[in-house]
Amino acid sequence: MTRCSDNDEETDDGTEKPSRNQRKRSKGEKHVSFPPDEQIVSGFAESRTADRKADVCLTLAEVMEAYLQSCSRHQVQPRELILQQLQQGVCGGGSMERLDLKGERLDHRSCEALEAVLKSLHFDFINLQAAQLEENGASSLLDMILFYESTTHLDISDNSSLGTSGWRALAHLIKQSVRLSRLDVCNVSLVNYPAQSLSKALLTSRLSALHLHNTQLSGRPLYTLVGTLKTNRALKELHLTNNLLNSYQDALQLGDLLRYNSTLQTLELSNNTIADAGLEELCDGLRWQTAGLKVLLLRNNQITAEGMHHLAKALPGLKVLQVLDLGENLLGNKGVQMIREPLMVNISVLQLGLAQANISCEGAVALAEFLAESRHIQRLDLRQNEVKVGGLMALSLALRINRSLARLDVDLTPSQEQTAAAEGREEGGGGGGGVRKEDEKGGVRLQLGKLMSS
Repeated sequence: MTRCSDNDEETDDGTEKPSRNQRKRSKGEKHVSFPPDEQIVSGFAESRTADRKADVCLTLAEVMEAYLQSCSRHQVQPRELILQQLQQGVCGGGSMERLDLKGERLDHRSCEALEAVLKSLHFDFINLQAAQLEENGASSLLDMILFYESTTHLDISDNSSLGTSGWRALAHLIKQSVRLSRLDVCNVSLVNYPAQSLSKALLTSRLSALHLHNTQLSGRPLYTLVGTLKTNRALKELHLTNNLLNSYQDALQLGDLLRYNSTLQTLELSNNTIADAGLEELCDGLRWQTAGLKVLLLRNNQITAEGMHHLAKALPGLKVLQVLDLGENLLGNKGVQMIREPLMVNISVLQLGLAQANISCEGAVALAEFLAESRHIQRLDLRQNEVKVGGLMALSLALRINRSLARLDVDLTPSQEQTAAAEGREEGGGGGGGVRKEDEKGGVRLQLGKLMSS
């Protein structure tokens, strides 16, 4: 397209009069031309691929020698941990399982020296947790990981001094990498610029799993993150434990995420304060899920029996959710009773976690009634509850009827009361209460007071 400036003039016959710059070029002045942008990008990619192919033939001994030479050039002491991993590692086709630098202090020069390793090998996992990365070193190292596509799983947790350049480099890595599929950024503050740069990068990211444990996400940072993830179609797992997420603004944002995102398959929210009001928001969002979320983990969220009202309304209509963990919440027998019938109607939930949920024999009987009716449930976790002989008897009788359950978790160490009762029934010839069930698949074996899962 030709652009005409304000100074362009026309001749008397209507043709355009050459501008001053055009007249100069017509006098023979040389000018520079560039190839189309797509050719430049293509050349860069081919060069990087060629470098990888050239280095992929190196043995681990040669990589170690290259690393030693690189350390010498950068005037830095070789890291013994890196040398050990190169000596003991197994390399196949230029790939190694992991490069573990957890707790290894990496200054700028140490990071630069690592290029000899990163350019020659691809790792399934690079662990930079607590590596005390500072801004310049982090920026250089992350740029290298992107340029050489060095890993599919990166853990950069516990590095609180990345600085603006480090976070910018991490955002660029998230946005541009074609190999990185999982990222762990835990135990750091994602307030202000880090949250903004991370969220913006996720707009075009190929990441499938993101772990953001203990990152102070509550409030504005979560709002920024959810705003991006509503349209993200690549992320499959989002883990947000220990973020002080509350039952008001935060739960509202997470409910919106479930309404608009249909590709997220796992959402972990354990160890927050979602509470009963927050569970209502999540249940409202779950009703919109016709494809997507399969795993919802809500352990230790101050949820009580009152919150089961909202879950009871949502369960019959859920078509996708397969794993629901409500452990370490004070549901009690009342809460279990509320969801017993909705669970019977539900056809999607395959695994239900109720460990340490303040359940006694009354709640176990209600769950036994659910098991007797269910044709879909595959695993039930009842560990760390006060389920005694009466509850175990009900469960054992339900297992005679149920044909889908593959695993039932109860406490392995029986109480004295349960042991005595079981021993008494064994001495009496294993009467009606001493039920033992082993299904055709060998998946579940239950005796009073003891369960063994094979």
